[in-house]
Amino acid sequence: MGMKIALFRESRPGETRVALTPDAVKALVADGWQVEVERGAGHLAHFDDESYVAAGATVVGAAAGDVNLRVNAPTLDEVATLKEGSLHLSFLSPLLALDVVKSLNDRNVTIVSFDLLPRISRAQYMDALSSQSTVSGYRAALAGATYLDRFFPLLTTAAGTIRPAKVLVMGVGVAGLQAIATAKRLGARVRAYDVRSAAKEEAESAGATFVQLGVTAEGTGGYARALTDEELRQQQDALLSEVAGSDVIITTAAVPGRKAPILVTTAMVEAMAEGSLIIDMAADGGGNCELTKAGEVVEHQGVRVVGLSNPPAEMGTHASFLYANNVLKLLGLFGTKGELAPDWSDEIVMGVTIARDGGIAHVPTAEALGVTPTPLTPPVATATETTDATDATDAKESTT
Repeated sequence: MGMKIALFRESRPGETRVALTPDAVKALVADGWQVEVERGAGHLAHFDDESYVAAGATVVGAAAGDVNLRVNAPTLDEVATLKEGSLHLSFLSPLLALDVVKSLNDRNVTIVSFDLLPRISRAQYMDALSSQSTVSGYRAALAGATYLDRFFPLLTTAAGTIRPAKVLVMGVGVAGLQAIATAKRLGARVRAYDVRSAAKEEAESAGATFVQLGVTAEGTGGYARALTDEELRQQQDALLSEVAGSDVIITTAAVPGRKAPILVTTAMVEAMAEGSLIIDMAADGGGNCELTKAGEVVEHQGVRVVGLSNPPAEMGTHASFLYANNVLKLLGLFGTKGELAPDWSDEIVMGVTIARDGGIAHVPTAEALGVTPTPLTPPVATATETTDATDATDAKESTT
């Protein structure tokens, strides 16, 4: 009988997602895993307990497994219930949850986080950061159309002509591209800005006019690097007129595991026309606007700043579907046929692993915790394992 996977109900307020759908559970059971589902885990994503049972899972009051799956980081109380030496997989943002990382590591839990997935082509199918950003970008554009007290599209009516809304999307990553495409489909005139000059072609392909300000910050792994103080000043000076001329600003700039950069200053907000709107997708990371408050709508001199908190949770069903598929792909690198057997030489396995066997492997996290990083290397076989392997080889040779 295979090892046990535990699926938990999310404890983050307002969270509707779940880490596995019933279809994903069915695939895992077919691969030899046992799956234990905490009662009500999928309820808010419209997956009832009966659907998990039909997929082959066992529904329990308190789940516990060799592999523990969540969307968000567990609380310290939840960590205390985990099996020592098990594996945990979720979005963890380790530098923002050091107390949770330490508590997990104290229990010798192998800590795996989607935040750290390498940006390589082979990892695309397991890139939960991108899949959830797709949801976020879509919801951000819809939020702009909902909160703005004007039409998005051009309308020609007997009562007069309505000009299309002017939308500026700041940050042309996965979320930004989805925001551009959705706002464009809604009929808005869309402009886009990114500090990466390589984003120009992508923005234009999604339907936006790309804004070039002369400040670029190409980083590694497809991300933008942090701007220097002087570059930041130049960027904000150049952005002022673009921001002032927009009806809706959608900001999407986030640095995984760190505070979001400030793109829209209070002075920029004050330069906008009354009735204009800012949709800040980076609110949970501190916000791209100086006035942003996560989960709140702040009004300043007639301009509303909407701090979107956990936008994927507004589409629990499809966000869970995408996330669960990412989980299946990534978990497949850590084990198959109901057994954990990670390849510790695999670039993706090493990249997403924060800690193993009581040692912190992720260098920035180790430094933040004040401990020496422990490199990930294949575990050394014990004497018993070596003897068993030798006996098996000898037995095979004696029959040939």
